[in-house]
Amino acid sequence: MEEQNTDQLAIPQNTEQPNSARELTVDEVIENYVGSFGFSQMIQTFLVSLAWIFDAQSTLVTIFSDAEPEKWRCKPNYMCGGQQSGKGSLVCGLQPGSWVWEDGQKSTILSEWGLICHHKFLAALPASCFFLGSLIGSAIYGHLADSVLGRKKTLILACILTSITALLTSIAPNIWAYATFRFLNGLTRSGIGICCLVLATEIVGREKRGQVGQYGFFFFSSGFLSLPLISFYTKSSWRSLHRILSLQVFLYCIIILPFVVESPRWLLIKGRKTEAHSILTKLATRNGKKIPDHVELTDPSLSNEQNKQMRLWQCKWARIRMWKAMIGGFGVGFVYYGVQLNVENLNFSKYLSVVINALLEIPSVFIGGYLLGFMKRRLLLSLSCFIAGSSCFLCVAFTRGKGGTLWNWIQLGIEGIGFMAASVAFDIMFIYCVELFPTNVRNFAVSLMRQALVLGGAVAPLLVAAGRLSPTFSFLVIGTSSILSGLMSFWLPETKNAPLFETLEQHEKEEKLGHHGSSCDEPKLELVES
Repeated sequence: MEEQNTDQLAIPQNTEQPNSARELTVDEVIENYVGSFGFSQMIQTFLVSLAWIFDAQSTLVTIFSDAEPEKWRCKPNYMCGGQQSGKGSLVCGLQPGSWVWEDGQKSTILSEWGLICHHKFLAALPASCFFLGSLIGSAIYGHLADSVLGRKKTLILACILTSITALLTSIAPNIWAYATFRFLNGLTRSGIGICCLVLATEIVGREKRGQVGQYGFFFFSSGFLSLPLISFYTKSSWRSLHRILSLQVFLYCIIILPFVVESPRWLLIKGRKTEAHSILTKLATRNGKKIPDHVELTDPSLSNEQNKQMRLWQCKWARIRMWKAMIGGFGVGFVYYGVQLNVENLNFSKYLSVVINALLEIPSVFIGGYLLGFMKRRLLLSLSCFIAGSSCFLCVAFTRGKGGTLWNWIQLGIEGIGFMAASVAFDIMFIYCVELFPTNVRNFAVSLMRQALVLGGAVAPLLVAAGRLSPTFSFLVIGTSSILSGLMSFWLPETKNAPLFETLEQHEKEEKLGHHGSSCDEPKLELVES
């Protein structure tokens, strides 16, 4: 008896013959037969997560394409107020035509279209339009991925449209067309990160979900890090920068995405049980395992039609939970994007500043992934927000100082610590949201969370602009928002090692029974006792 298959410890015991049909949930099949995180899931995670690179590039490309050129120089035989060169902001007092930008007239949109001095407010329009498009697109893609297209087809659609809109951006004839194309680019790219996260996490075991979700953010950081390199070699033409980004996404669509599989969880809730079982069988085979012939997937749909009509906003507990998560997400996005978009105002080269920020984000991904392995989600999120907020408050003291190289480096170090903490909090918000909601609304919930984070990013540039007049004010506001987000996390339930439920009703029922938030081993013990 002791030699019997240990898999039976995790499933109901009965007197049926071994070849009789046995229905299990996707979680149970993955844990007992496919493997929590084997070779097949590793490959799927890698292929899907590559798309995060393009998501980061589309979001942060404005640091280079929409920035004020670093320096100007005086033309020969001209008097430029006794100066031969200087920072871009000094040109407003010079005689028109007496100076040129060092990197050329077409290095950024500001230099090509003269968006300086009294036209400077127009330079912020494209970035605001991009984030506005991202807000709208997140809701659209969330609906498509949960209801009509599924995760994989939605990702393909997002990548193709992102490539097209990036190419259109590169041929914009004026600031108004450019702002329009940036809006469309924000709208189309907003589905990439959402689908990548859900596709990667829905095929792994509960113990590995947090770490797998973090892997995608490593590729986001890689995309962030690649921007200075691409921008440096295209610094004389912002149009070439957008064309390269467009080509990368297109190649990913035709070379990589065909090898990605659809989420079996989504297929199951759509009644495509055979396809879901087939994908799980394929994953198990690649892991060197086998799903027994008598194992079938449990149909998560209920017998009545009421469940099919249940949606996130119609379910009270889910609606309240979503609002709490979005409020916390707004503050996290506010500080995360605010620090990144503010690099051009630091007393360093923007290429060096972006590289430093990107390099700091990479260890934050590993730190977050490691801490997620044993820390509770709620505690880790709140601590990250508190550290980020405290760092902003400390920066106030150095902002009021007299300056100097050492002073600037100390402030940069403190700000770097705050950025790493904000990056950890940013990543955790996505993982947390995946676990807070069931499969039939998960993509939509993650898209709403992304909207909250992006809304924080849309407001951040306004505060960055205000910070040029009063750095103390901007640091205080960002720090306060981060602290409030940390406090908001205490009103959310803990989800560490909780199973991923399939429907809203099942989720609510299991939480009432006390299963949600239980340890990995507790469900198995309860099943044995039954």
